[in-house]
Amino acid sequence: MPEFDYDLITIGAGSGGVRASRMAARTGARVAVVEESRVGGTCVMRGCVPKKLLVYGSHFGHDFADARGFGWKVSEPTFDWGELIANKNAELNRLEGIYHRILRENKVDLLDGRGVVTGPNSVEVNGKTYTTKRILIATGSWPHLPDVPGIELAISSNEALDLDEFPKRIVIVGGGYIAVEFAGLFNAMGADVTIIIRAGNILRGFDDDIRNTLAQEMEKSGVTIHRECVVRSIEKLGEKEGEGFSVRLHGSETIGCDQVFYATGRTPNTKGIGLEDAGVKLSDRGAVVVDEYFQTATPSIFALGDVISRIELTPVAINEGMAFVATQFENTPTPMDYDNIPAAVFSQPPVGTVGLMEAQARERGEVDIYMSRFRPMKHTLSGRDVHAMMKLIVDRESQRVVGLHMVGDDAPEIVQGFAVALKCGATKAQFDATVGIHPTAAEEFVTMRDKVPDNDDDG
Repeated sequence: MPEFDYDLITIGAGSGGVRASRMAARTGARVAVVEESRVGGTCVMRGCVPKKLLVYGSHFGHDFADARGFGWKVSEPTFDWGELIANKNAELNRLEGIYHRILRENKVDLLDGRGVVTGPNSVEVNGKTYTTKRILIATGSWPHLPDVPGIELAISSNEALDLDEFPKRIVIVGGGYIAVEFAGLFNAMGADVTIIIRAGNILRGFDDDIRNTLAQEMEKSGVTIHRECVVRSIEKLGEKEGEGFSVRLHGSETIGCDQVFYATGRTPNTKGIGLEDAGVKLSDRGAVVVDEYFQTATPSIFALGDVISRIELTPVAINEGMAFVATQFENTPTPMDYDNIPAAVFSQPPVGTVGLMEAQARERGEVDIYMSRFRPMKHTLSGRDVHAMMKLIVDRESQRVVGLHMVGDDAPEIVQGFAVALKCGATKAQFDATVGIHPTAAEEFVTMRDKVPDNDDDG
């Protein structure tokens, strides 16, 4: 009789948890996944997928307007938010069905309920205890709402994806990727959008030229950005006051809106699941502390994905899951390689980035910077005032391209391909030797020849 009920119990059926579980099961391990919500996790049910569908929907607002410059005569279009949400939900239901089927086909048991770690080798679900040789924590993260008077009136990205009515005026608090993505899609759909940030610019942690370019483009499109500003309180207005909400900023300054949306970061989902009692160490912000092989302070308990707060991206969690399985079930110790991981922000215009930001690169040594700013060909006829930015960061000594960044249409699609080149250690000379596809925006990355003047070179 087996010593344990399972070889692996995974708590959390998101992208990382499902990948790790099914890959472990393929090795012959007995595996179960615990999930208290919907199978698919944040990305599929409350994040990347539904958000991208809404972003696609919002682009039609620009497309209808742009069509006139290309000779298309179209009547004034109308937009039905409720229909978009219903269609989005139908697609999520389809995807969840696929995830359930993946688990079934790989003989992974699905345990419905909240999983609580009750010991180094035991997990309780709905009052029943299951034993296991290994436990994997893949519970992801959750939107963080600060302690502000009236914060209970605000929504997070979870609720923003399922609003009953489209908000004609929305205040978004925060300047990270979630904030700018939702700001772009609501603005393109016709809402009056205001962003409030504590910092001097959006997208903290990104390259400064990305931040500046995107902020300029968003403001040109009609998004208002209040910089170095904080929310003091939120109040619901009565019928006599026009309904909606009042957001108080400095002093007596207020902004009226139909919806207040907080996008002020996410915190690891580690509360109330028994980790500390089982000897698992958590960081100051609640992230699970693991080694390079995702092992916690308790040898039989592991963690990966957003809950460890390394790089909070779905493909990273998936690759961490595969590295975990290779190490624990295939006798091939495999750490995760976090260098040159590409990322995108589905703002409007979108951002694509891979490698080092300029400030990071300069901390490591001397660099050469190449940059191009231009109006995409499409908008010479559409008439819209839209500009793109493309940037290469090159290590001066080795001439390796160590950073590649873009703000503009199709940036995520373009940067994905160039990420392979950076992973292979491509040099600027190899970029220069590559023939561009004309006319495209992407060809700019292989035709930039003039360095941005370095302050140190001015004499």
